[in-house]
Amino acid sequence: MPDREEDRRWMAVALALGRRAAGRAWPNPAVGCVLVRHGRVVGRGWTADGGRPHAEAVALARAGEGARGATAYVTLEPCAHRGRAGPCADALIAAGVSRVVAALRDPDPRTAGEGFRRLRQAGLSVTVGPHEDEARADLGGFLLRHAEGRPWVTLKLAASLDGRIATASGESRWITGEAARRAVQALRASHDAVLVGGGTARADDPLLTLRGMGARPGPVRVVASRGLSLHPESRLARGEGGTPLWLLHAEGAERPAWSERPHIRCLPVPSDPSGLDPAGAMARLAAEGIMRVLCEGGGAWAAALLRAGLVDELVQFHAGLTLGADGLAAVGPLALGRLADAPRFVLRALRPVGGDILSLWRPEGAAAGPPV
Repeated sequence: MPDREEDRRWMAVALALGRRAAGRAWPNPAVGCVLVRHGRVVGRGWTADGGRPHAEAVALARAGEGARGATAYVTLEPCAHRGRAGPCADALIAAGVSRVVAALRDPDPRTAGEGFRRLRQAGLSVTVGPHEDEARADLGGFLLRHAEGRPWVTLKLAASLDGRIATASGESRWITGEAARRAVQALRASHDAVLVGGGTARADDPLLTLRGMGARPGPVRVVASRGLSLHPESRLARGEGGTPLWLLHAEGAERPAWSERPHIRCLPVPSDPSGLDPAGAMARLAAEGIMRVLCEGGGAWAAALLRAGLVDELVQFHAGLTLGADGLAAVGPLALGRLADAPRFVLRALRPVGGDILSLWRPEGAAAGPPV
């Protein structure tokens, strides 16, 4: 009989491996796999940058003949469709793996249970479910992209104790300390795209790149500006930092000459006089393969995403200072008539980061997920 505690132990290892691919594997999910034989790891892997090879293929290559008779712990059902490489379900069978333990069934209609069917048909034992809630949180963007046609959205707020992100004059560097800013870099690294509104891009002239994270590729930089009003000599428009820049803009907006630069893509989305449609913007990013979006500002986009019910995770850095009612609010107007209409979140993690406090919140009923 399978040992449930042993299965949970090794699935936790596979989940930790999968997190190494977060922000690097899109448009494929960030999957982890560990091959265990007689209580010893014989191979391990996670989805490679750009989505190929898959975690199972990496683990099998490392295991070689050691995979024969092993148990494969994988965070998502092995794929059953042929892309640039053969199906992972077939590769596991060919390698002589005797058992597969998966945290989740793959919602992709090209697999969706077919991977498990092939494994069982070939005589392999299949167990599904260990650490399912944690896997759902880790692979939330992949699941949402298939279920709702949108990515997982993390809203990051770095604010004073009284919820302000800048002084009345607009000064905002730096509200939080160095340790919190390093934590933000790690947060960026775990997402496929980092998003700011046009107002924030104009006011702060940010780079939105990874710093202090080695040579790994950074997330796609996205600016949401209905009228493509980014300054042509801004660091983003000039292409500083090296990673692509995507501009979400209103359908029919006039495209300035600078938007034709090689590193820039212009993506039209639905809009109205009040601004871009947040649901349409997220759907467009999902259609481009993005599964995890980190929104870093400003207040108008934070409010728009909250009003639309599109925030799957809220990460807040609170600094030990106050800026007063004349400071710039972290979240713009929500037009709430009743307290019952306010978006509500449940605290999932709380810890000090240098001299600041990091809190992680998820909507009521959402999977708890891994600690921050």
